[in-house]
Amino acid sequence: MAQEDLFKKLIAHCKEYGFVFPSSEIYDGLAAVYDYGQYGVELKNNIKKYWWDSMVLLHENVVGLDSAIFMHPTTWKASGHVDAFNDPLIDNKDSKKRYRADVLIEDQLAKYEAKIDKEIEKAKKKFGDSFDEAKFRETNPRVLANLEKWKELHERFSKSMNEMDLVDLKQIIIDYKIVCPISGTSNWTDVRQFNLMFATEMGSTADGASKVYLRPETAQGIFVNYLNVQKTGRMKIPFGIAQIGKAFRNEIVARQFIFRMREFEQMEMQYFVRPGSEMEWFEKWKATRMSWHKALGFDDSNYRFHEHEKLAHYANAAVDVEYKFPFGFKEVEGIHSRTNFDLSQHQEFSGKKIQYFDPEINESYVPYVIETSIGVDRMFLQVVSAAYCEEEIEGANGKKDTRVVMKLPPALAPIKLTVMPLVKKDGLPEKARAIIDTLKFEFNCQYDEKDSIGKRYRRQDAIGTPFCITVDHQTVEDNTVTVRYRDTMKQERVAIGELRNIIHDQVSYKNLFEKLG
Repeated sequence: MAQEDLFKKLIAHCKEYGFVFPSSEIYDGLAAVYDYGQYGVELKNNIKKYWWDSMVLLHENVVGLDSAIFMHPTTWKASGHVDAFNDPLIDNKDSKKRYRADVLIEDQLAKYEAKIDKEIEKAKKKFGDSFDEAKFRETNPRVLANLEKWKELHERFSKSMNEMDLVDLKQIIIDYKIVCPISGTSNWTDVRQFNLMFATEMGSTADGASKVYLRPETAQGIFVNYLNVQKTGRMKIPFGIAQIGKAFRNEIVARQFIFRMREFEQMEMQYFVRPGSEMEWFEKWKATRMSWHKALGFDDSNYRFHEHEKLAHYANAAVDVEYKFPFGFKEVEGIHSRTNFDLSQHQEFSGKKIQYFDPEINESYVPYVIETSIGVDRMFLQVVSAAYCEEEIEGANGKKDTRVVMKLPPALAPIKLTVMPLVKKDGLPEKARAIIDTLKFEFNCQYDEKDSIGKRYRRQDAIGTPFCITVDHQTVEDNTVTVRYRDTMKQERVAIGELRNIIHDQVSYKNLFEKLG
């Protein structure tokens, strides 16, 4: 199946089964804004719990915070967002559509990568087990030609972005014949800067209102509370502050479903360290965060690091954790060495001393910061993209059938178990309800009595429920039930009293945490 078709199916599945809905859909929606449905909100909360507990429970020197969305406007002047939080914008005069110039060029780079991957896939099929991919990459003329084009464009693009040369960004688009996806033409405007912050007014009257911003990131709430947390928690360097919260960016091009939205949620942790030790901690957090992603079991080859060519104004090192989505490798999480830029800026603009006295070296300093920043919505999309699976199975009368199953890690699954009475009589519904009553305090349970057992299994597969419990007439006699496992479709007879341990062993977050080392 073409990856584009797979992505369309995934989006349709998310809506059909209550994961994600277009916001305000009865009014034809609002561009790049989405709502999470009854199963989506559970999955999203489980992802957040996995992140939060891995940060705050597993690290005794990392604590939590929940700062306000509205902040004093000087915050954003100090952080550089007022002057530097811009994207290069370009319009196509024929289609009247607006694009990010850097994204258009990145898409062109991705086309070269796709051509290389296509050549490699063809060769794999042709040569089978004897295929030497490394040698093929070094010797195949078509691969080398596309690699040369990629390197040439990448080098020029990186230079233009680092220098923010808007004239050359447009020239790159022209030179490489990059056309508008809608009109198919190269009738472009000049590239110009576009600030991404949403502005609003705070105050009871128009005359007395002051201009404030919806925060474009959650990190600044951590930085302005650094002293509060450090002093009240008696925190010693190194230590971290973790936060989950909403952020808002007026994206020029919000696309690819929930990958890029104007209202989104972030999970960020700022780790405060002694100056000079930041690169050591940067490498440690790189390894820790990649381990966190891979613990979910979605094939290690789907993850990679991407080193930043253009560093943000506050950073001296930056890397992204990228996942192979149906639309290619894209960023899920960023790990940055932010130096002492943020705290120093807030110290200067506020006039308040923001320093740490280090008793080990008998010296005061402004700490350096290592940041890990992950988008909840992107992580959600990564999880459902990896979990979505279409399988051919044996159907009725020996005919082939297809089932759609979300192979979610059990700890993240929205519903942990569904209890199903075989029929809606003979006391089976009451017995099923009684089982739920014993388990609902620990697990998110569901009761389902509509349609045949087969259809009910398919429905639960589609939302990723790990366990289906069937109550039948034998249950009334001996207190045993049939447990059906989602991924293998295996069924076994177990005592009702064993259910709690069977389910708990599989859905516990401990299984994920133990993989983190």
